[in-house]
Amino acid sequence: MTEPQSDVEAPDWLSASELGMWQAFRNGITYDLSTRNPVLDDPMTARHWSPDRRVRARVVALLLLNGPPATPGRVASLKLTGVQITGTLNLAGGRVEPYVELNRCRFEKEVQLPECHFTTLRMVGCSIPRLEASRLRTQGDLHLPRCQVPGGIRLTDAQIGTDLLISQIVVHQDRKGRSISADGLSVAQDLQAEMIESHGEFSLRGAKVGVSLSLRGSRLRAPYTPAGRRALNAPQLTVERTLYLTAAGLGPQSVPLGATPPYGISNTPLHGTRVQHFACEGGIRLDDGRFGDAVDMEGARFLMSLGQELSMRRIQVPELRFLGERPEHGKVVLSGAKVGNLVDSAASWPGPGGLTMNGFSYDNLVPRGQFPLALRLEWVTAATPEYAPEPYERLAAVLRGSGEDADAREVLLAKQRRRRETLPIAGKLWGLLQDWTVAYGYRPGRAAVWMAVLWAAGAVAFAQLDPAALKNAEHPKWSPPLFALDLLLPVINLGQEGYWVLTGGWQWLGAGLVLLGWILATTVAAGASRLLRRN
Repeated sequence: MTEPQSDVEAPDWLSASELGMWQAFRNGITYDLSTRNPVLDDPMTARHWSPDRRVRARVVALLLLNGPPATPGRVASLKLTGVQITGTLNLAGGRVEPYVELNRCRFEKEVQLPECHFTTLRMVGCSIPRLEASRLRTQGDLHLPRCQVPGGIRLTDAQIGTDLLISQIVVHQDRKGRSISADGLSVAQDLQAEMIESHGEFSLRGAKVGVSLSLRGSRLRAPYTPAGRRALNAPQLTVERTLYLTAAGLGPQSVPLGATPPYGISNTPLHGTRVQHFACEGGIRLDDGRFGDAVDMEGARFLMSLGQELSMRRIQVPELRFLGERPEHGKVVLSGAKVGNLVDSAASWPGPGGLTMNGFSYDNLVPRGQFPLALRLEWVTAATPEYAPEPYERLAAVLRGSGEDADAREVLLAKQRRRRETLPIAGKLWGLLQDWTVAYGYRPGRAAVWMAVLWAAGAVAFAQLDPAALKNAEHPKWSPPLFALDLLLPVINLGQEGYWVLTGGWQWLGAGLVLLGWILATTVAAGASRLLRRN
């Protein structure tokens, strides 16, 4: 049976390769000009491609914007493999209805897609000098995996109908130092940017992702840029589920021809799989971000200079998994952040001066591995080079909420000791006395011990005394133990004090017991009042 033909003829000015592309477009089949030799077909090399593999960008634009109708019974689409596109592909402001898929193609000049409308656009393993696609709109996916883009990508205010896939891409900075400019980007479902290499600032300011944002195994670098340049700049980022800054496993399997990327990437690497950690050379800014499920930083490596920050100011997230490697330089900032579960390890947090968390609130601590209270207190100390009560009080409240009252008291005691360092000399001396006697009231058992010791010492001392009575006819029977106890207990009258005459050193001993009794009583009362306020 003869296939029906349309009466639409191709322009006579098309080259042979362009004519073949024209017919393949009408039939909706792949137009493959590759040699089947991986070395000769690699679009990333400077190796020369023969003229019979070239098509002009203006012909591609003609097919996409005003192409011929499909052959009857077919769906027109542009599917190219191993093709070199010469000139600038400019589809600015156009509406592209056909499905577009370009595999291992080479663009001679930049691709311009600003304010262009697509159904689905896939460019896989292509070499693109620069991609300009601000305010791009797609009904379906935008795929750019395994591409190399030396001049940067611009996706500002783009709207992606389903998924944005840029995994394994290699992209370098533009003239402004940005590798990917995607401020205001909106992705309806997932944004997969796994195993990418970004040389410049990856900007996602105010971006919105409908499901998850994955940067598993990616390497973000901000070299050769002004000091303080961020490798990831994403303030006011909204991710409905999880932001992944974790490791990825790259399987050993070969890449099948025409397979949908990513190729062999595993989110849960199996034993023996090569693992690539997320690594960031430069600052990260996630300020004011909103994340529906979690921010996962397990195994992440942050390589920052002294002036750079991993900034998470005022983020809101149900779970923060801070399980990366300890940053040697730079600073981690959590000021004003609100976190439900804080999953962390002692080996992940920076040392003194490398952490700021004023106003940082969290509801539960879920330590991974050993994280004893002594190290947790060092964590708070590292975040407060100058005394601030709030981090101690937050930690104590969380510990108390989980039933660890003894640890909560230790934290509040540590807070009082830090506060004492800020007081004048008189306050320091009074604080030392309270700490030494009853630990600021957080260890009231000490008061009972001191009372017992002083009572016993006073009873033994007064047993050596036979005092004269103030009034011969009105005095109780002399009792050294009761007299010592009456002096120690303020307010309470046991019927001994005030009936006997003390002279010389005995008078000083009595006064000392009264003074020590008041000190112990007031410190215990202060501790009790703090306990009642907490309850």
